[in-house]
Amino acid sequence: MSQPSSVRPFYRPMRPRRRDEPHRSATPLELFFDLCFAVAVAQAAGGLHHDVSEGHLGHALTRYLMVFFAIWWSWMNFTWFASAYDTDDDLYRITTLVQIAGALIIAAGVPRAFTDGDFSVITYGYVVMRIALVVQWCRAAAGDPAHRRAARRYAIGVTVVQLGWLLRLALPQSWGTAALLLLVVADVLVPAVAERPGMTPWHPRHITERYGLFTLIVLGEVVLATSVVIQTGVDAGDRHLWSLAAAAAVIVFALWWLYFDRPIEAPAQLPYSLVWGYGHYLIFAAVAAVGAGLSVSVDYERRLAHISERTAGYAVAVPIAVFLLTVWVLHVRRRQHGVVVVAYPVVALLTLLTPLGPAPVYALAASLVALVVLTTLLRRREVDRNAATAGPA
Repeated sequence: MSQPSSVRPFYRPMRPRRRDEPHRSATPLELFFDLCFAVAVAQAAGGLHHDVSEGHLGHALTRYLMVFFAIWWSWMNFTWFASAYDTDDDLYRITTLVQIAGALIIAAGVPRAFTDGDFSVITYGYVVMRIALVVQWCRAAAGDPAHRRAARRYAIGVTVVQLGWLLRLALPQSWGTAALLLLVVADVLVPAVAERPGMTPWHPRHITERYGLFTLIVLGEVVLATSVVIQTGVDAGDRHLWSLAAAAAVIVFALWWLYFDRPIEAPAQLPYSLVWGYGHYLIFAAVAAVGAGLSVSVDYERRLAHISERTAGYAVAVPIAVFLLTVWVLHVRRRQHGVVVVAYPVVALLTLLTPLGPAPVYALAASLVALVVLTTLLRRREVDRNAATAGPA
């Protein structure tokens, strides 16, 4: 007797999903995948917070960007693959769980990377994730003749680069940075080369949803920092920390508002889709860094940080400016016009000036609120104008 259709098979041919598939949304496995990556993001933000508070600014920035690349690139590659080839058979689930195990290994290696500059554990976790994805691409090559060339290029390219990452561990320490930069460039070039024979059938709306969900995960770091400020203020009986917590809450609310201000969708064609997808590295890394910066502000107020007030202010202002400029390039400049297009870079510039004055966190919160109010008013005016132009139905 044949199995009921409701029973999930261990293996089925990996057929591509339709790019116009209706009601395509994130699956429970994808949400679980994101949840496990939240641990790695928290570790990276925690390392950044500690190093900045100790005054190791150059060390903090380089380590954070390197660690966050491993987190973001692993997440991004699974996300785009799953958008095109999620078969949800048992073998697919098991392979994805192996990738999740790699993410947990990456998270475990983050403290060592920040304290000792030892990226060996992160590299092993990264390679586990990427080689598991090679298995997925080999399945896609076998099951999707129309995109076989692209799938093979992905499998070969990812494998070669992973060998490079492992060989890097054996290189002299003086070669480490140069080799890392070379391998990062090689890694990000793999999709650009692999997609040239014909784009794999990822779903634009599904990709947009997945990126929005990961934005919520990194915003969780800012929420956590805000919660810690509140808790610290309550425990210490310090009302000034309560007001700092209020400013932090305003900042996280404004960041959420500005990212999700209007419906967005990933561009459907190359090279715009790659620019959009890669550009989100800056959004994700910046938002998580805002959470770390707010934690630095708490350390400064409690006299636990070995930095000046200006440096503590820049720990929040710089990532906010990066966030605003990247959202402007990827979302606002492409689809909006008028005053709002100018407002984003202007406010980004103003955020970089706030640490030069007193109470930078409060000034940053006020700047973001002003931008939210402006974009909301202009959007409503646009809606009213369009309604008046359309006339009665």
